[in-house]
Amino acid sequence: MKKALIVLVVLFMLFGMSGCPGKDSGKLVIWSFTDELKKMVEEPVWGYKATHPDRNVEYSQTPSDQFQAKIDPVLQTGKGAPDIIALESAFVRKYVESGKLLDITDIYEETKGKLLSYPVEVGTYNGKVYGMSWQAAPGALFYRRSLAKQYLGSEDPKVVQTYFTDFNKFLETAELLKKASNGSCVVVSSLNDLFNSFLSARKDPWIVDGKIVVDPAMEKYMDICKTLHDNGLEGRVGQWSEGWFAGMKGELKDESGKPVQVFSYFLPTWGLHYVLKTNAPTTSGDWAMVQGPSSYRWGGTWVGAYKGTKNKEAAKEFIKYVTTDDSFLEAWAKDTGDLVSNTNVINKIKDTYSEPFLGGQNHYAEFAEMAKGVNGRLLQGTDEAIEGLWNEAVAAYVNGEKTKDQALDSFKSQAQSQFGR
Repeated sequence: MKKALIVLVVLFMLFGMSGCPGKDSGKLVIWSFTDELKKMVEEPVWGYKATHPDRNVEYSQTPSDQFQAKIDPVLQTGKGAPDIIALESAFVRKYVESGKLLDITDIYEETKGKLLSYPVEVGTYNGKVYGMSWQAAPGALFYRRSLAKQYLGSEDPKVVQTYFTDFNKFLETAELLKKASNGSCVVVSSLNDLFNSFLSARKDPWIVDGKIVVDPAMEKYMDICKTLHDNGLEGRVGQWSEGWFAGMKGELKDESGKPVQVFSYFLPTWGLHYVLKTNAPTTSGDWAMVQGPSSYRWGGTWVGAYKGTKNKEAAKEFIKYVTTDDSFLEAWAKDTGDLVSNTNVINKIKDTYSEPFLGGQNHYAEFAEMAKGVNGRLLQGTDEAIEGLWNEAVAAYVNGEKTKDQALDSFKSQAQSQFGR
Protein backbone atom coordinates (compact mmCIF):
# COMPACT_ATOMS: atom_id res chain seq x y z
CA MET A 1 0.00 0.00 0.00
CA LYS A 2 2.83 2.34 0.94
CA LYS A 3 4.70 1.56 -2.31
CA ALA A 4 1.56 2.21 -4.39
CA LEU A 5 1.11 5.58 -2.69
CA ILE A 6 4.71 6.53 -3.47
CA VAL A 7 4.21 5.60 -7.12
CA LEU A 8 1.08 7.77 -7.32
CA VAL A 9 2.93 10.73 -5.78
CA VAL A 10 5.79 10.36 -8.29
CA LEU A 11 3.35 10.20 -11.21
CA PHE A 12 1.58 13.31 -9.93
CA MET A 13 4.89 15.17 -9.73
CA LEU A 14 5.92 14.07 -13.22
CA PHE A 15 2.68 14.62 -15.08
CA GLY A 16 0.68 17.09 -13.00
CA MET A 17 -2.97 16.96 -12.24
CA SER A 18 -3.90 15.95 -15.77
CA GLY A 19 -2.16 12.66 -15.25
CA CYS A 20 -1.23 12.73 -18.93
CA PRO A 21 2.41 13.07 -20.06
CA GLY A 22 3.03 15.76 -22.67
CA LYS A 23 -0.41 17.30 -22.21
CA ASP A 24 -0.45 21.11 -22.45
CA SER A 25 -2.49 23.11 -20.01
CA GLY A 26 -4.24 26.47 -20.28
CA LYS A 27 -5.30 28.41 -23.35
CA LEU A 28 -3.36 28.93 -26.57
CA VAL A 29 -2.77 32.67 -26.96
CA ILE A 30 -2.30 33.98 -30.52
CA TRP A 31 -1.10 37.48 -31.41
CA SER A 32 -1.40 38.73 -34.96
CA PHE A 33 -1.37 41.87 -37.11
CA THR A 34 -3.65 40.32 -39.73
CA ASP A 35 -7.18 38.93 -39.62
CA GLU A 36 -6.07 35.92 -41.66
CA LEU A 37 -5.17 33.97 -38.53
CA LYS A 38 -8.50 34.89 -36.97
CA LYS A 39 -10.27 33.27 -39.91
CA MET A 40 -8.00 30.24 -39.62
CA VAL A 41 -8.97 29.89 -35.98
CA GLU A 42 -12.69 30.66 -36.17
CA GLU A 43 -13.87 29.34 -39.56
CA PRO A 44 -16.80 27.12 -38.51
CA VAL A 45 -16.06 24.03 -40.64
CA TRP A 46 -12.32 23.68 -41.22
CA GLY A 47 -10.90 26.28 -38.82
CA TYR A 48 -8.63 25.30 -35.95
CA LYS A 49 -11.31 25.54 -33.26
CA ALA A 50 -13.73 23.44 -35.32
CA THR A 51 -11.17 20.68 -35.87
CA HIS A 52 -9.60 20.93 -32.40
CA PRO A 53 -12.61 21.48 -30.10
CA ASP A 54 -10.57 20.56 -27.01
CA ARG A 55 -8.31 23.59 -27.47
CA ASN A 56 -9.06 26.89 -25.74
CA VAL A 57 -7.81 29.66 -28.04
CA GLU A 58 -7.49 33.38 -27.31
CA TYR A 59 -6.88 35.56 -30.38
CA SER A 60 -5.63 39.15 -30.31
CA GLN A 61 -5.07 41.45 -33.31
CA THR A 62 -2.96 44.62 -33.35
CA PRO A 63 -2.45 46.98 -36.33
CA SER A 64 0.71 46.17 -38.28
CA ASP A 65 2.38 49.52 -37.54
CA GLN A 66 1.97 48.92 -33.78
CA PHE A 67 2.65 45.19 -33.67
CA GLN A 68 6.41 45.20 -33.15
CA ALA A 69 6.13 47.74 -30.35
CA LYS A 70 3.70 45.38 -28.63
CA ILE A 71 5.63 42.17 -29.17
CA ASP A 72 9.20 43.32 -28.46
CA PRO A 73 8.94 44.03 -24.72
CA VAL A 74 7.07 40.82 -23.88
CA LEU A 75 9.54 38.68 -25.81
CA GLN A 76 12.38 40.43 -24.01
CA THR A 77 10.98 39.85 -20.52
CA GLY A 78 8.86 36.78 -21.15
CA LYS A 79 6.03 38.33 -19.14
CA GLY A 80 2.68 38.17 -20.88
CA ALA A 81 4.14 36.70 -24.06
CA PRO A 82 1.72 34.89 -26.39
CA ASP A 83 2.18 31.29 -27.49
CA ILE A 84 1.77 31.97 -31.23
CA ILE A 85 3.05 35.03 -33.11
CA ALA A 86 2.25 36.10 -36.69
CA LEU A 87 5.25 37.59 -38.50
CA GLU A 88 5.02 39.86 -41.54
CA SER A 89 7.51 39.59 -44.39
CA ALA A 90 9.10 42.95 -43.55
CA PHE A 91 10.06 41.90 -40.03
CA VAL A 92 9.94 38.09 -39.98
CA ARG A 93 13.74 37.75 -40.06
CA LYS A 94 14.16 40.08 -37.11
CA TYR A 95 12.37 37.56 -34.94
CA VAL A 96 13.68 34.43 -36.64
CA GLU A 97 17.19 35.64 -35.76
CA SER A 98 16.27 36.91 -32.28
CA GLY A 99 16.68 33.71 -30.29
CA LYS A 100 13.20 34.27 -28.83
CA LEU A 101 11.28 31.81 -31.01
CA LEU A 102 10.66 28.11 -30.50
CA ASP A 103 12.62 25.69 -32.66
CA ILE A 104 10.04 24.03 -34.95
CA THR A 105 12.50 22.14 -37.15
CA ASP A 106 10.75 18.89 -36.22
CA ILE A 107 7.56 20.10 -37.93
CA TYR A 108 9.51 20.87 -41.08
CA GLU A 109 11.29 17.50 -41.02
CA GLU A 110 7.93 15.71 -40.79
CA THR A 111 6.41 17.62 -43.71
CA LYS A 112 9.28 18.84 -45.91
CA GLY A 113 8.46 16.48 -48.75
CA LYS A 114 5.36 18.51 -49.59
CA LEU A 115 6.51 22.08 -48.96
CA LEU A 116 7.77 24.79 -51.29
CA SER A 117 11.36 25.71 -50.45
CA TYR A 118 11.46 29.48 -50.17
CA PRO A 119 8.90 30.06 -47.37
CA VAL A 120 10.86 27.65 -45.16
CA GLU A 121 14.16 29.26 -46.16
CA VAL A 122 12.85 32.61 -44.96
CA GLY A 123 12.02 31.08 -41.57
CA THR A 124 15.34 29.25 -41.17
CA TYR A 125 18.37 30.53 -39.24
CA ASN A 126 21.61 28.68 -38.52
CA GLY A 127 20.08 25.46 -39.77
CA LYS A 128 17.02 25.61 -37.52
CA VAL A 129 13.45 26.48 -38.53
CA TYR A 130 11.71 29.11 -36.39
CA GLY A 131 8.91 30.27 -38.69
CA MET A 132 6.68 28.61 -41.30
CA SER A 133 4.09 30.00 -43.69
CA TRP A 134 0.91 28.61 -45.20
CA GLN A 135 1.38 30.75 -48.31
CA ALA A 136 3.81 31.75 -51.01
CA ALA A 137 3.78 35.22 -52.60
CA PRO A 138 5.85 35.08 -55.79
CA GLY A 139 5.65 38.09 -58.03
CA ALA A 140 4.78 38.54 -61.69
CA LEU A 141 4.63 41.25 -64.33
CA PHE A 142 0.97 42.11 -65.02
CA TYR A 143 0.38 43.84 -68.35
CA ARG A 144 -2.50 45.27 -70.36
CA ARG A 145 -3.44 42.94 -73.19
CA SER A 146 -4.74 45.77 -75.39
CA LEU A 147 -1.48 47.72 -75.13
CA ALA A 148 0.60 44.61 -75.83
CA LYS A 149 -1.39 43.90 -78.97
CA GLN A 150 -1.18 47.52 -80.08
CA TYR A 151 2.53 48.09 -79.50
CA LEU A 152 4.15 44.62 -79.40
CA GLY A 153 1.92 42.93 -81.95
CA SER A 154 0.59 40.22 -79.62
CA GLU A 155 -1.19 39.91 -76.29
CA ASP A 156 -0.13 36.25 -75.85
CA PRO A 157 1.81 35.80 -72.56
CA LYS A 158 4.34 33.52 -74.24
CA VAL A 159 5.13 36.21 -76.79
CA VAL A 160 5.10 39.08 -74.29
CA GLN A 161 7.55 37.27 -71.98
CA THR A 162 10.14 37.34 -74.78
CA TYR A 163 10.18 41.12 -74.42
CA PHE A 164 11.00 40.88 -70.70
CA THR A 165 13.46 37.99 -70.41
CA ASP A 166 16.00 40.04 -68.45
CA PHE A 167 16.57 43.62 -67.32
CA ASN A 168 18.41 44.62 -70.49
CA LYS A 169 15.47 43.37 -72.56
CA PHE A 170 13.12 45.17 -70.17
CA LEU A 171 14.88 48.46 -70.93
CA GLU A 172 14.80 47.80 -74.67
CA THR A 173 11.07 47.14 -74.47
CA ALA A 174 10.52 50.33 -72.50
CA GLU A 175 12.17 52.25 -75.35
CA LEU A 176 10.13 50.34 -77.93
CA LEU A 177 6.86 51.17 -76.16
CA LYS A 178 7.71 54.85 -76.04
CA LYS A 179 8.64 54.96 -79.71
CA ALA A 180 5.67 52.90 -80.92
CA SER A 181 3.22 55.03 -78.93
CA ASN A 182 4.76 58.39 -79.82
CA GLY A 183 5.68 58.87 -76.18
CA SER A 184 2.29 58.09 -74.64
CA CYS A 185 2.99 54.59 -73.24
CA VAL A 186 5.36 53.96 -70.32
CA VAL A 187 6.50 50.51 -69.21
CA VAL A 188 5.66 51.17 -65.53
CA SER A 189 4.02 53.99 -63.63
CA SER A 190 6.50 53.95 -60.73
CA LEU A 191 10.19 53.10 -60.43
CA ASN A 192 9.44 51.55 -57.04
CA ASP A 193 7.65 48.71 -58.83
CA LEU A 194 10.99 47.29 -59.95
CA PHE A 195 12.56 47.10 -56.50
CA ASN A 196 11.53 43.60 -55.37
CA SER A 197 12.42 42.09 -58.72
CA PHE A 198 15.98 43.40 -58.51
CA LEU A 199 16.23 42.60 -54.81
CA SER A 200 15.47 38.96 -55.53
CA ALA A 201 17.99 38.87 -58.38
CA ARG A 202 20.91 39.36 -55.98
CA LYS A 203 23.50 36.70 -55.30
CA ASP A 204 24.48 38.15 -51.91
CA PRO A 205 22.47 39.65 -49.02
CA TRP A 206 23.10 43.18 -47.71
CA ILE A 207 25.56 42.08 -45.02
CA VAL A 208 28.35 39.56 -45.60
CA ASP A 209 30.86 38.89 -42.79
CA GLY A 210 29.84 42.10 -41.08
CA LYS A 211 30.37 44.27 -44.18
CA ILE A 212 27.72 46.07 -46.23
CA VAL A 213 27.56 44.63 -49.74
CA VAL A 214 25.92 46.26 -52.75
CA ASP A 215 25.21 43.38 -55.09
CA PRO A 216 25.69 44.12 -58.82
CA ALA A 217 21.93 43.61 -59.28
CA MET A 218 21.26 46.62 -57.04
CA GLU A 219 23.71 48.80 -58.97
CA LYS A 220 21.87 47.69 -62.10
CA TYR A 221 18.67 48.80 -60.40
CA MET A 222 20.12 52.27 -59.88
CA ASP A 223 21.19 52.48 -63.53
CA ILE A 224 17.85 51.35 -64.94
CA CYS A 225 15.88 53.64 -62.63
CA LYS A 226 18.01 56.58 -63.77
CA THR A 227 17.60 55.69 -67.44
CA LEU A 228 13.84 55.19 -67.15
CA HIS A 229 13.45 58.49 -65.31
CA ASP A 230 15.71 60.60 -67.52
CA ASN A 231 14.23 59.27 -70.75
CA GLY A 232 10.57 59.53 -69.79
CA LEU A 233 10.02 55.79 -69.79
CA GLU A 234 8.10 55.64 -66.48
CA GLY A 235 5.06 57.45 -65.11
CA ARG A 236 6.91 59.39 -62.37
CA VAL A 237 4.39 58.62 -59.64
CA GLY A 238 4.98 57.05 -56.25
CA GLN A 239 3.96 53.49 -55.49
CA TRP A 240 0.57 53.40 -53.68
CA SER A 241 -0.11 56.99 -54.72
CA GLU A 242 -3.27 58.23 -56.43
CA GLY A 243 -1.40 58.34 -59.74
CA TRP A 244 -0.22 54.75 -59.31
CA PHE A 245 -3.79 53.54 -59.01
CA ALA A 246 -4.93 55.85 -61.81
CA GLY A 247 -2.53 54.10 -64.18
CA MET A 248 -4.25 50.77 -63.55
CA LYS A 249 -7.55 52.27 -64.66
CA GLY A 250 -6.08 53.96 -67.73
CA GLU A 251 -6.60 57.40 -66.16
CA LEU A 252 -3.05 58.59 -65.47
CA LYS A 253 -2.06 62.00 -66.83
CA ASP A 254 1.27 63.80 -66.88
CA GLU A 255 1.96 67.27 -65.49
CA SER A 256 0.58 68.92 -68.61
CA GLY A 257 -2.64 66.91 -68.49
CA LYS A 258 -1.68 64.58 -71.34
CA PRO A 259 -2.93 60.97 -70.96
CA VAL A 260 -0.27 58.41 -70.05
CA GLN A 261 -0.76 54.72 -70.85
CA VAL A 262 0.80 52.34 -68.31
CA PHE A 263 1.82 49.03 -69.84
CA SER A 264 2.55 46.96 -66.74
CA TYR A 265 2.82 46.56 -62.97
CA PHE A 266 5.09 44.36 -60.89
CA LEU A 267 2.81 42.72 -58.31
CA PRO A 268 2.73 39.49 -56.25
CA THR A 269 -0.05 36.94 -55.80
CA TRP A 270 -2.10 39.16 -53.52
CA GLY A 271 -1.66 42.09 -55.89
CA LEU A 272 -4.08 40.50 -58.33
CA HIS A 273 -6.94 40.16 -55.85
CA TYR A 274 -6.37 43.14 -53.57
CA VAL A 275 -4.78 45.75 -55.86
CA LEU A 276 -5.75 45.28 -59.52
CA LYS A 277 -9.21 43.80 -59.09
CA THR A 278 -10.11 46.21 -56.32
CA ASN A 279 -8.84 49.39 -57.95
CA ALA A 280 -9.36 48.73 -61.65
CA PRO A 281 -12.56 46.67 -62.03
CA THR A 282 -13.46 48.29 -65.34
CA THR A 283 -10.30 46.86 -66.93
CA SER A 284 -11.26 43.26 -66.15
CA GLY A 285 -10.27 40.90 -68.96
CA ASP A 286 -7.64 43.27 -70.33
CA TRP A 287 -4.81 41.95 -68.16
CA ALA A 288 -2.42 39.02 -68.32
CA MET A 289 0.70 38.02 -66.41
CA VAL A 290 4.20 36.78 -67.15
CA GLN A 291 7.25 36.11 -65.00
CA GLY A 292 9.11 39.18 -66.22
CA PRO A 293 12.88 39.74 -65.88
CA SER A 294 13.43 37.85 -62.62
CA SER A 295 11.82 35.53 -60.10
CA TYR A 296 10.89 37.49 -57.01
CA ARG A 297 8.74 37.51 -53.88
CA TRP A 298 6.78 40.25 -52.16
CA GLY A 299 5.04 39.99 -48.81
CA GLY A 300 3.58 37.07 -46.92
CA THR A 301 2.95 36.04 -43.33
CA TRP A 302 4.85 33.52 -41.21
CA VAL A 303 3.87 31.84 -37.95
CA GLY A 304 6.20 31.21 -35.03
CA ALA A 305 5.93 30.38 -31.34
CA TYR A 306 7.47 31.99 -28.27
CA LYS A 307 10.46 29.97 -27.08
CA GLY A 308 9.27 30.05 -23.46
CA THR A 309 5.69 28.99 -24.14
CA LYS A 310 4.21 26.61 -21.60
CA ASN A 311 2.05 25.14 -24.36
CA LYS A 312 4.75 23.86 -26.72
CA GLU A 313 2.85 20.88 -28.04
CA ALA A 314 -0.32 22.89 -28.64
CA ALA A 315 1.69 25.65 -30.30
CA LYS A 316 3.42 23.18 -32.60
CA GLU A 317 0.11 21.47 -33.34
CA PHE A 318 -1.39 24.81 -34.41
CA ILE A 319 1.58 25.75 -36.62
CA LYS A 320 1.65 22.33 -38.24
CA TYR A 321 -2.08 22.49 -38.94
CA VAL A 322 -2.25 25.95 -40.53
CA THR A 323 1.02 25.69 -42.50
CA THR A 324 1.10 22.06 -43.67
CA ASP A 325 -2.21 20.21 -43.32
CA ASP A 326 -3.53 19.10 -46.72
CA SER A 327 -7.26 19.31 -45.99
CA PHE A 328 -7.04 22.65 -44.21
CA LEU A 329 -4.88 24.26 -46.90
CA GLU A 330 -7.06 23.00 -49.73
CA ALA A 331 -10.07 24.58 -48.06
CA TRP A 332 -8.10 27.76 -47.37
CA ALA A 333 -6.85 28.04 -50.95
CA LYS A 334 -10.33 27.57 -52.41
CA ASP A 335 -11.82 30.08 -49.99
CA THR A 336 -9.17 32.83 -50.22
CA GLY A 337 -7.33 32.30 -53.51
CA ASP A 338 -3.99 32.11 -51.69
CA LEU A 339 -1.16 30.25 -53.36
CA VAL A 340 -0.44 27.84 -50.52
CA SER A 341 3.01 26.48 -49.69
CA ASN A 342 1.87 22.84 -49.75
CA THR A 343 2.73 21.24 -53.10
CA ASN A 344 0.25 18.39 -52.60
CA VAL A 345 -2.55 20.94 -52.54
CA ILE A 346 -1.07 23.02 -55.35
CA ASN A 347 -0.80 20.03 -57.66
CA LYS A 348 -4.34 18.94 -56.82
CA ILE A 349 -6.06 22.24 -57.57
CA LYS A 350 -3.76 24.28 -59.85
CA ASP A 351 -5.31 23.17 -63.13
CA THR A 352 -8.86 24.09 -62.07
CA TYR A 353 -8.41 27.85 -62.31
CA SER A 354 -9.38 30.29 -65.05
CA GLU A 355 -9.22 33.95 -63.99
CA PRO A 356 -11.70 36.21 -65.85
CA PHE A 357 -9.80 39.35 -64.81
CA LEU A 358 -6.79 37.95 -66.69
CA GLY A 359 -8.75 37.02 -69.78
CA GLY A 360 -9.12 33.41 -68.64
CA GLN A 361 -5.46 32.84 -67.82
CA ASN A 362 -4.71 30.25 -65.13
CA HIS A 363 -2.90 32.48 -62.64
CA TYR A 364 -2.66 29.77 -59.97
CA ALA A 365 -0.63 27.40 -62.12
CA GLU A 366 1.55 30.27 -63.32
CA PHE A 367 2.29 31.47 -59.79
CA ALA A 368 3.01 27.91 -58.64
CA GLU A 369 5.72 27.66 -61.27
CA MET A 370 7.11 31.10 -60.43
CA ALA A 371 7.41 30.22 -56.74
CA LYS A 372 9.93 27.49 -57.55
CA GLY A 373 12.48 30.08 -58.68
CA VAL A 374 12.35 32.27 -55.57
CA ASN A 375 15.38 32.38 -53.28
CA GLY A 376 14.38 32.78 -49.63
CA ARG A 377 17.93 32.67 -48.27
CA LEU A 378 18.78 36.34 -48.89
CA LEU A 379 16.67 37.84 -46.11
CA GLN A 380 18.28 39.24 -42.97
CA GLY A 381 16.85 40.83 -39.86
CA THR A 382 18.25 44.25 -40.70
CA ASP A 383 16.84 44.37 -44.25
CA GLU A 384 13.91 46.66 -43.55
CA ALA A 385 16.11 49.41 -42.10
CA ILE A 386 18.92 48.99 -44.63
CA GLU A 387 16.51 49.15 -47.55
CA GLY A 388 15.10 52.40 -46.20
CA LEU A 389 18.58 53.92 -46.49
CA TRP A 390 19.04 52.35 -49.92
CA ASN A 391 15.85 53.82 -51.33
CA GLU A 392 16.89 57.27 -50.11
CA ALA A 393 20.22 56.89 -51.91
CA VAL A 394 18.57 55.76 -55.16
CA ALA A 395 16.10 58.65 -55.05
CA ALA A 396 18.95 61.14 -54.56
CA TYR A 397 20.73 59.74 -57.62
CA VAL A 398 17.65 59.49 -59.84
CA ASN A 399 16.58 63.04 -59.01
CA GLY A 400 20.03 64.44 -59.74
CA GLU A 401 20.83 65.42 -56.16
CA LYS A 402 23.92 63.16 -56.06
CA THR A 403 26.11 61.33 -58.52
CA LYS A 404 25.92 57.55 -58.49
CA ASP A 405 29.25 57.30 -56.64
CA GLN A 406 28.17 59.89 -54.07
CA ALA A 407 24.88 58.08 -53.47
CA LEU A 408 26.60 54.72 -53.09
CA ASP A 409 29.28 56.09 -50.77
CA SER A 410 26.66 57.77 -48.59
CA PHE A 411 24.59 54.60 -48.40
CA LYS A 412 27.54 52.35 -47.58
CA SER A 413 28.82 54.71 -44.91
CA GLN A 414 25.44 55.03 -43.16
CA ALA A 415 24.56 51.36 -43.41
CA GLN A 416 27.98 50.19 -42.25
CA SER A 417 27.99 52.48 -39.23
CA GLN A 418 24.50 51.39 -38.20
CA PHE A 419 24.39 47.72 -39.10
CA GLY A 420 27.90 46.47 -39.91
CA ARG A 421 30.61 45.47 -37.55
